[in-house]
Amino acid sequence: MRASLVLICLAGPAMADPVVPAFAPRPLPDHVYAGGWEHFVGGGVAAFDCDGDALPELYAAGGSTPAALMRNVTEAPGATLAYAEDTPDTLALTSVTGAYPLDIDGDGLLDLAILRAGPDVLMRGTGDCGFAPFEGSGFDSGNHWTTAFTATWEAGQSLPTLAFGTYVDRTDPNGPFQACDATLLYRPEGDRYGPPQELRPGYCALSALFTDWQRTGRADLRMSNDRHYYVRGGEEQMWAMEATPRLYTQADGWESYHLWGMGIASRDINGDGYSDVYLTSMGDQKFQLFDPAEGGPAYRDASYDFGTTAHRPFTGGDGRPSTGWHAAFGDVNNDGRDDIFVAKGNVEQMPDAAMLDPNNLLLQDADGRFSEAAGAAGIATLERSRGAALADLNGDGFLDLAVVNRRAPMELYQNAGTDGHWLAVKLIGAAPNTQAVGAFVEVAAGDRILVQEVTVGGGHAGGSAVPLHFGLGPVETAKVRVIWPDGTEGAWQDVATNRTVEIAP
Repeated sequence: MRASLVLICLAGPAMADPVVPAFAPRPLPDHVYAGGWEHFVGGGVAAFDCDGDALPELYAAGGSTPAALMRNVTEAPGATLAYAEDTPDTLALTSVTGAYPLDIDGDGLLDLAILRAGPDVLMRGTGDCGFAPFEGSGFDSGNHWTTAFTATWEAGQSLPTLAFGTYVDRTDPNGPFQACDATLLYRPEGDRYGPPQELRPGYCALSALFTDWQRTGRADLRMSNDRHYYVRGGEEQMWAMEATPRLYTQADGWESYHLWGMGIASRDINGDGYSDVYLTSMGDQKFQLFDPAEGGPAYRDASYDFGTTAHRPFTGGDGRPSTGWHAAFGDVNNDGRDDIFVAKGNVEQMPDAAMLDPNNLLLQDADGRFSEAAGAAGIATLERSRGAALADLNGDGFLDLAVVNRRAPMELYQNAGTDGHWLAVKLIGAAPNTQAVGAFVEVAAGDRILVQEVTVGGGHAGGSAVPLHFGLGPVETAKVRVIWPDGTEGAWQDVATNRTVEIAP
């Protein structure tokens, strides 16, 4: 499977200086992520289409206030973004820290995994943005402070494997420091879930991602952990999803990293066909290139080489270190090179960290380096941002932005677009894995091959279930193929650009 992938160079046919896209603010129903200590973290948003019109809705965590479902009422593809609150009673939950959309029961309708400071909830999509609790699934989360989530389909299973990353064990009388709770792994037992397996040690996870990092057909579990509470003895983690999960160690190629870990973003940036990672933190943000030559999960820090540290505010006058939360890769100017968005904001009143901490938009140029453009793009607000969705929300082929803020109103920005071409790919997987989670999509555009993995998880407390977006620059025709979760390689298909294509096995 891997031998057929062509190594690409970072530079493409686009100009060296990236075009800065203009983002225009759009109104949203008033919504704030609020609450005390348990809601210093979290504040995620899920972007997904729950009414079948191909325009994604937003479900935003509220903390101590009810979570809100915002219906996308944009008049037509490409029109001005518009949302209206339309929260069913089943989703108007308090203590919500985040949510991830996925099709749990394989019926083709997206469901929701809802994270809470309290019992987590799985909600079944019933159509037209209706939701009901799953009945008979056996899922029982217990009372935890949940701040991370990811899911995958393991071979032969009719339900997805779910991982919930928990934060501080609030019942530990010796806490909160060094009182990190376990990661809870739900592997299906036939058509039900049994009690979760506790993956220990847990180091206060704030992001989790199942990823097929070596492209062998098995997704392993990556955890990003907050050293503020594990203090010492902890680290970033990756669990090998064997019959009995085990932690990768230095003997496998895994290097020990200690971060104030907040979020994970994953994308092939250097063109070798394997996903690299961006990890948000307090202080500098970590960009790590995967090293396939090692044969194990080896990642090499390249933050300074690529200009991605984003370690201090670039505007606002506060020179203290930044605090990164949600991170997302995406080609915001459709020049064929992925860019990086980072949501920033002080935890609450941490004196060693910047209080005026603008979000970042790091644009990639033709030599692979990144430069700051959030101010010029119009998205450098100074609120305490947390979760975000970088997705095409109005169907015009350009990535828009929604940002959840702590103790400030949620924000929405519409991308005005550029001259770059694009392609969106929607996979129709075979049931039960109707989203084709674990698939890889390859797009050949000119002399480049762009690769994206279909995952559920990552970010900070929220994710998107939308077609995969590829910016293509000046390329007007492309080829696309899919390597499906079972390893089947689809044929290369010629496609025109500036459209969404649906692909089934």
